[in-house]
Amino acid sequence: MHPESDEWRLIVALRGGDGAAFAALIEQYHASLIRIAILFVRDRDIAEEVAQETWIGVLRGIDRFEGRSSLRTWLFSILANQARRRGERERRVIPFAALARAPGDEFEPTVDPARFEPPGDEYAGHWVSALPHWEVSPEVAVLSREGRQEIEEAIATLPPNQRAVITLRDIEGWDGEEVCNALGLTQTNQRVLLHRARARVRNLLEQKLGSAGS
Repeated sequence: MHPESDEWRLIVALRGGDGAAFAALIEQYHASLIRIAILFVRDRDIAEEVAQETWIGVLRGIDRFEGRSSLRTWLFSILANQARRRGERERRVIPFAALARAPGDEFEPTVDPARFEPPGDEYAGHWVSALPHWEVSPEVAVLSREGRQEIEEAIATLPPNQRAVITLRDIEGWDGEEVCNALGLTQTNQRVLLHRARARVRNLLEQKLGSAGS
């Protein structure tokens, strides 16, 4: 991390006991920490406690932070450790090993085969109809508050591994490398899980919009 970067200046301020810097960090990340904690403990009250414990961990550990990863990734690593401890007590935490691959994932088709032209057709294997881009209809509904809620509800139905990856990538805005580092995934696993998650969410939204328009 470059010593002249804004993030490094923030770290220096935190080490100096700057209360305003710490308050700004909480304002920026607290809601995200809770959303991420819920991926593992599945209870908002416990997730809130885990987030609070994470901030205590930040205060205690900021002097030892060496900047080898981003501050955000470091925050998540503290959160993950806190969630594991709470999960062991509550017995509700999702095992981190489950994030790598859910049973049967390797055999699960990413998209419904019915959406492709059947074998024997002149265009076998091609889409029956054009596939919209992830950020175009029906996902364009995310621009509205109701649409955002529908997407989050669809994400909540996903398997834990897919839910974690799509939440970090598409809700929290993390890049692939950050997600791999935080969840202990390979780049290949991360890409596959994200692709499957987006396809499932797209299908769920299309079904909902289709039923609403019928």
